[in-house]
Amino acid sequence: MIKASLIASLTEPPSADGAELSALPECVDWLEVRTDLVGEISAEWLRDRFAGKLSFALRSTAEGGAYAGSLVERQQRLLRSSRGYDRIELEGARDLSGSLLSAIPAGKRCISWHGSAHGVSELSTRFAEFASVPAQLYKLHVTADNIPEEFAPLLFLKSLGRHDTIAYADGPLGFWTRMAALQLGAPGIFGLVTTNPQTPERPSAKRLIEDYGLPYVWPITSLNAIIGSPIFHSLSPRLHNASYHSAGYPALFVPLQVTDFEEFWREAITSGVLASLGFPLQGMTVASPHKEEALLKAGMVSGVAQQAESANILVRSNGSWKADTTDPHVVYMANLQRNIQLRDKRAAVIGCGGAGRAIAAALVESGAGVTLVNRGAERGEYASALLRLPYLPLPEFSADGYDIVVNATPVGRDTDDVPFNIEGLSDEALVIDLVYRSRPTSLVNSTVARDHQVIDGRDVLVTQVLQQFRMMTGREMSLDLALDALGRPANDVCGASEVPAMVAR
Repeated sequence: MIKASLIASLTEPPSADGAELSALPECVDWLEVRTDLVGEISAEWLRDRFAGKLSFALRSTAEGGAYAGSLVERQQRLLRSSRGYDRIELEGARDLSGSLLSAIPAGKRCISWHGSAHGVSELSTRFAEFASVPAQLYKLHVTADNIPEEFAPLLFLKSLGRHDTIAYADGPLGFWTRMAALQLGAPGIFGLVTTNPQTPERPSAKRLIEDYGLPYVWPITSLNAIIGSPIFHSLSPRLHNASYHSAGYPALFVPLQVTDFEEFWREAITSGVLASLGFPLQGMTVASPHKEEALLKAGMVSGVAQQAESANILVRSNGSWKADTTDPHVVYMANLQRNIQLRDKRAAVIGCGGAGRAIAAALVESGAGVTLVNRGAERGEYASALLRLPYLPLPEFSADGYDIVVNATPVGRDTDDVPFNIEGLSDEALVIDLVYRSRPTSLVNSTVARDHQVIDGRDVLVTQVLQQFRMMTGREMSLDLALDALGRPANDVCGASEVPAMVAR
């Protein structure tokens, strides 16, 4: 295990009292000040609020930044900042003049490049242009527009074999490369001072700590992932990585933004590129909208996944992939742990995607009578024919008379909307919400306020992750550890200290 340098990037003007800087965790040892975005800030003011070291950056418009001034003014600002800052970022394409290098010693230099690259050879050429200039740190920040470009900085790092260079891909495709780069010699990692909802693919320093256990870096021999679009709201990396570290399991769990499943399968799986980096992909949890396509890539398919024509997990097994689904486990959890009797109950499943279909099938197996509900007729009628269950368009749905209502839509994840009118719910009705976020959804809050039974999306998350961890690693995840990672008390989920294995299918 090694310790990486955590670098928090200040990309928005700080508040008047700099509270967000004072709130940075102690293990953040560098503050990168993007002065092209936040303006000039006194180093003394920053040091009163941040105990670590300061790095000055003035990124030019030519490299994706906001500084559009003259080269003369740029050099003056870099020289001026060198008196108060501990490190100065010099762009290799424009800042390696004799006057700057003579004034800024090698121990204070970070030589950088930001842009698009179409392969390892291009990155190697770029690096060679400035690597002969001594510096404390070199940085290559690659804009990735496709999957091969996403892998280029990692392949470059592996070929480089140095420990003074950070290279990673930016943008939605590149989120995970920040963490993977640490496995290939990168000495540090960048995260934002505070989360920006407009750029969820750029993690905050706090999230890097909570989800990946940084600044400590555990060596890995394999990669596991959650794939989907959108994906950056997922808490699965936090739960899996905390369990890997606790058990000494040599893997890393990351979110992979995948919009085109066929391209992903070809460029990331079939190509073997991850294996060439030293950490092959061994397992994937599959989120929307790829659950149907994932099923088609498997050499082995479980009965429940086949029935629902949907898989939310793929695990490599003897050179092939096995498809399964843990979506139905919420039904078994309701039955086995909440002591909710499902037989002869009337259930409505709102949402006819892969999760909704799998849950509907599990409810039927448990003896419930199920009605499928969906906004779009095409998907609703398809699920109805597949499962041989009645279908009702959402505008015609009333909760009146149903004992169980499942929300298997994304409604409530990003807004305070609710997927159906809860006024008609009977007093004894159970609501199951698959959506989770940092606070309870409006559906959960409204249902609790009416004293109905609720299974929250966070409960669903924990039960599913426990199953997925077992499938991927062959080990058991500690429920207490999972709840601790989510900041929840042990009696807050499921009402039990241990979640049983999924009923055999």
